[in-house]
Amino acid sequence: MPLFIRVHLCALILSCTPFLSAAEETDTNESATNEPTLDVSSTSDESAAEIIFSGNDTQPIDYLCETGGGSCDHWLNSDELLLHNLRDVCLSDGVTLSTGGELRYRYIDEDDRIRPGGPGRSTYDLWRWRHFVQLNVSDWARVYVEGIDASIFDEELPALSIDKNRWDLLNAYAEVRVPLWSEADSWYRYGRQDLQYGKQRLVSTLDWANTRRNFQGHRLYMTTCDWDIDLFTANPVNSTTRETALALQDNERDRPGHDVQFTGLYTSYKGYENRTLDLYWLWKEDSRAARLPVGGRRHTIGMRYGGEIPITDCCCNVARVWDFDMEGAYQFGSDAGADVSAGFFTMQGGHRWKNVAWQPRIGGLFYWGSGDDDPNDGQSNTFDVLYPFGHSYWGIIDNLSGQNLLDYSIQADVKPTDRLKLVAAFHFFDRAKTSDTAYNVARVPFGAVGGSRDIGEELDLIAKYKVNKNLNVQLGYSLFWYGAFVNQNLPRDDAKQLYLMTTLQY
Repeated sequence: MPLFIRVHLCALILSCTPFLSAAEETDTNESATNEPTLDVSSTSDESAAEIIFSGNDTQPIDYLCETGGGSCDHWLNSDELLLHNLRDVCLSDGVTLSTGGELRYRYIDEDDRIRPGGPGRSTYDLWRWRHFVQLNVSDWARVYVEGIDASIFDEELPALSIDKNRWDLLNAYAEVRVPLWSEADSWYRYGRQDLQYGKQRLVSTLDWANTRRNFQGHRLYMTTCDWDIDLFTANPVNSTTRETALALQDNERDRPGHDVQFTGLYTSYKGYENRTLDLYWLWKEDSRAARLPVGGRRHTIGMRYGGEIPITDCCCNVARVWDFDMEGAYQFGSDAGADVSAGFFTMQGGHRWKNVAWQPRIGGLFYWGSGDDDPNDGQSNTFDVLYPFGHSYWGIIDNLSGQNLLDYSIQADVKPTDRLKLVAAFHFFDRAKTSDTAYNVARVPFGAVGGSRDIGEELDLIAKYKVNKNLNVQLGYSLFWYGAFVNQNLPRDDAKQLYLMTTLQY
């Protein structure tokens, strides 16, 4: 489909929708007790960087033309939820059934990214359809099943594992409430499921990908007044999570990879006003003979602290808000016979003016992911980023992973209306150690040791328009100016990328 037709279709959708009032989007902390995005009991939060690019709203949506006399204006101008009459349908005493889904389309025009099959230009279409069925038995048991069909069309460069997963099972689990103690709401879950914690720097569903990540295993999670506690052990399932080539699982049913075990304990303390403290331990044991260079058996112990500081005016109204988020972790274990000693640290903050036009925010970010000091000393110092939402943190053009990386970023956003948000970010990328290579978004090393630290700079521009709770539209453009390290090792023109994305939930 030509780009001008796609633009005209989105313009037609927006022309049906006046700028009516809508609930203002807020940035909140992710609870440790996460749920799948389409689960009717779920919540979904924006990244602390305020650059969330998946754009999905988790609210169920109103049935289109329910009375038989509806039109485009009925649901585009309404903030009622589509297909609400198919949520919590009573089957018998205490037993309810819910069903719904999501349809997402994204057009991408990319040129000279650092990616498998490149360099080169590729314009392509990504379609994703997800549909779920959830059965609740009173307040003590739940069964959830969700399918996915993710496809790619008209690509010039080879499709990646994050692009394609045809007609497969994304989530399928059962869970029951367990009476561990009176002050905790506790649940045990087994099956195929999402895992997503904190600000998604280390464990994320990667919703930007066409396929999403998923795992299969056991999970015990509980909530008290002050704490969220989550204990899990699971195996990665689809090719995105298993970090395998698309050809190995294309046109086959997804299956868990038992040669990788991912275990963790993630806790969040909520007793501070407007702030959250996360403490966690993650253990990834990768016993595959053929795997990424950075892996092995690694323990990750970390902490995150973040929140907001509201500033009130003389009338006790919130006039300004300072936001901040800090996270760091230490990694140890073994990797291909070498002892592991690695880590990462990031801090970001910003200031939003609440009582002025467009409510502008200005912020900054610093990230450090360790690199190897000496490839011949019997020790591995390169940090393994595990399963991150790198798209939200290391540039939306998706050139880099957070291994052996320094990222200095400035960010700004404005809200011209309640429905429209405009975001800009600029990144300066360097290697943390010249004795280590750089790593692309798939965590594959590129380039040689030595030489310049300078990887390059990236500019990201995003417009996000929320038509209503059912439909939103995003437009993004990125430029990446390659530095001396890339020019010395992978000579190519500077990279650019344009995308247009619409998401409809039903």
